[in-house]
Amino acid sequence: MDSPESATVARTPFLKRLTGAALFSVPVYEEVEHDHRATGQAAGVVGLVAIAAAVGSLQLGTSGLIVGILSAYVGWALWSGTCYLVGVQLFDGTADWGELLRTIGFAQAPGMLLVLTAVPGIGTLFYLAVLAWMIGTVLVAIRQALDFGTGRALATALAGFVPYMLARTALDLAFGISPKILP
Repeated sequence: MDSPESATVARTPFLKRLTGAALFSVPVYEEVEHDHRATGQAAGVVGLVAIAAAVGSLQLGTSGLIVGILSAYVGWALWSGTCYLVGVQLFDGTADWGELLRTIGFAQAPGMLLVLTAVPGIGTLFYLAVLAWMIGTVLVAIRQALDFGTGRALATALAGFVPYMLARTALDLAFGISPKILP
C-alpha cells in the first residue's frame, strides 16, 4: 500500500525523469526525492550507466563487466549513505537515505553516454565530458535532497566520493583489474 506522501507525488514518465535529471531540472530532482516508488527507477539508472560504462571499456573483459556493475551499486549505496551522514549530521540538511539514493541515482543519467568511451581516439574526451556533466548533476541532486546551498552540496559530495573510490578500487583489485582513472 502506498504511503499518503507518495500518493500525492507527481509521476513523470521514466524517460522524462531521466532526461530532466540529465538537464539539471530541479523539479525532477524534487519529484524523485519525494517519490518513494522512484527508488527502483534510480536503481535502473545506476544499472544502465554501469552497462554503458562496461560497453565503453570492453577491453576489461567479462570480469570488468561484473566488477563495473557491482561497483556501481556498491558505490551508489556508499556515496548516498556518506552524503546522508555528512549532509544531515554535519551540515544540518533535511533528507533521509532513500531521498539521496533516488536523487543521486537519477543524477547518474548522463553516464549512459559512457558507451561512447569505446570510440577510438576520442573516448577519453567523451569520458571527461560525461564525468564533468555528472559532477554537476550530482551537485544538483545533493543540493535538492538535503535542502541547502551549492557550497555545502560540494563539500558533501566530496566527502561521499572518498568511500566510493576506496570501494571501487578494492573491488577492482579483488577481481584482478588494475585500477585506473581514465579509460
